Amino acid sequence: MTLRIGNASGFYGDRFSAVREMLTGGPLDVLTGDYLAELTMLILGRDRLKDPDRGYAKTFLRQLVENLALAKEKGVKIVTNAGGLNPAGLAAAIRELAGRLGLEISVAHVEGDDLLSRVDELGLGKPTECPHAADAAQERPRGGPTGCGCPARPLTANAYLGAWGIVECLNSGADVVVTGRVTDASLVVGPAAAHYGWARDDYDALAGAVAAGHVIECGAQATGGNYAFFTEHRLGVPGFPIAEIEADGSSVITKHDGTGGVVDVGTVTAQLLYEITGARYAGPDVTTRFDTITLAQDGPDRVRISGTQGEPPPPSLKVCLNRLGGFRNETTFVLTGLDIEAKAAFVREQLEASLKDKPPAEIRWTLARTDHEDADTEERASALLHCAVKDADPKIAGRAFSSAGIELALASYPGFHVTAPPSDASPFGVYSASYVDVGAVPHVAVLADGVRVDVAPATETRELSDVDEPVLPEPFTGNAKRVPLGRIAGARSGDKGGDANLGVWARTDGAWRWLANTLTVEEFRRLLPETATLPVRRHVLPNLRALNFVVTGLLGDGVASQARFDPQAKAFGEWLRARYVDVPEALL
Repeated sequence: MTLRIGNASGFYGDRFSAVREMLTGGPLDVLTGDYLAELTMLILGRDRLKDPDRGYAKTFLRQLVENLALAKEKGVKIVTNAGGLNPAGLAAAIRELAGRLGLEISVAHVEGDDLLSRVDELGLGKPTECPHAADAAQERPRGGPTGCGCPARPLTANAYLGAWGIVECLNSGADVVVTGRVTDASLVVGPAAAHYGWARDDYDALAGAVAAGHVIECGAQATGGNYAFFTEHRLGVPGFPIAEIEADGSSVITKHDGTGGVVDVGTVTAQLLYEITGARYAGPDVTTRFDTITLAQDGPDRVRISGTQGEPPPPSLKVCLNRLGGFRNETTFVLTGLDIEAKAAFVREQLEASLKDKPPAEIRWTLARTDHEDADTEERASALLHCAVKDADPKIAGRAFSSAGIELALASYPGFHVTAPPSDASPFGVYSASYVDVGAVPHVAVLADGVRVDVAPATETRELSDVDEPVLPEPFTGNAKRVPLGRIAGARSGDKGGDANLGVWARTDGAWRWLANTLTVEEFRRLLPETATLPVRRHVLPNLRALNFVVTGLLGDGVASQARFDPQAKAFGEWLRARYVDVPEALL
């Protein structure tokens, strides 16, 4: 029987009502929730500094207060990574909640991903004794272990586990399975593998489930959210997605009847391209060949995913590391009317001079020319000058900086004003990725009765390699017209640590012929000058009529470091679509 898996969360902070909407909107077998991201792990790490019993997504527990009984009544299993850094703690909290509600609920959890106590042993970081550790309890991180500027050690260190711990929990009869850091797609792969009894080497089936899981893991992004061609649909508030998975791993992506949004080949293509790093998508259980995926419309709001091929996983697991990097602050000066560049240079010279005795470790200026000539409103006549600073000392990055800017108010450029009053500094994090041998990471399913089941690592592995670029289709030529690229191509972008990932796709064979031959790495760099000096890799996915670009280092030390406007590269693809190119008129 087809397995229906729905998702009710794409990030920590997603629509609170989605769990109830999914449970009441139609039939489901399993409900998943993805609450973890690189930034979320840092947030949970800071929670754990204040209270070692925390470290999980508290929102999920609040969602269960009104929905746990409903899920039990409908026979819907729940699988979530909301356990974060403390899956055992969340599992215990759910059992306590079930007791208060008078429910017989079997709760199991998966652990082993947390490697913080072993970072030195595994070469992941260098733990340091810090004399300021007591400050952590006062929520005063300043760099290093507590943000003080002492040599930094990781605040969190979590390996990406796979699906087989979830399988053990479900096979034991668990109603709710809580995990820590597993791959997002594992929340779908685990229930599918348990339901159909797949073996560890059923790579094609596992890869098909990974593809389905990758599509639904980000919630409404599969049903019209953040969609390049949103103007072509009446989306309203998109419902959350469902994957109907078959025994061979193929699936249909859909949503509950009557909910907002749309599911079509375009929305599914967009999500398949989101935050991948090439044609081979490596996971702890299987390497999924995204260049083998075939999509087909299967009726209204139904898209079939088939043909997905899988290969053995790589011999190492990715580890997400977060450190406290110090403190940051920002002031935005409003520059109105004439002489914008001169006003910017004037206030920059003044502020840097006032900070010369104790300058922040990093000062970054950005002038956004949002002004218009002969503007009909003051706002349209204004540009924005951003000054961002970072330092290990919160006093240097705090009021010492922001007050220095305000002190210039009557002594600087004409029309001086800023967008916000002086502020204290806020902590920022630094993300990095590392890799460890699969055999070095424990993977443990802790069943409802407390029995601990060790999950063996993959025995068949294969080093990851790039797929050879396929032969490109014949170029599409003809008289051209200069238009935005987005007239004929969609895009979706996001972050992978400090790297940006941008997928772009065409909707017709003719547009694909043009896109594949035109949007080279050189043209990509020309259209997006921020990438001109950075490593850029292009991957070709003909089945999806798509190209995937990975830009190394665009986002610095990751989203928590706030190194760039749009620090998660969420709108990076929309910038590309807004750039003008010469497109054959026949395609328009």
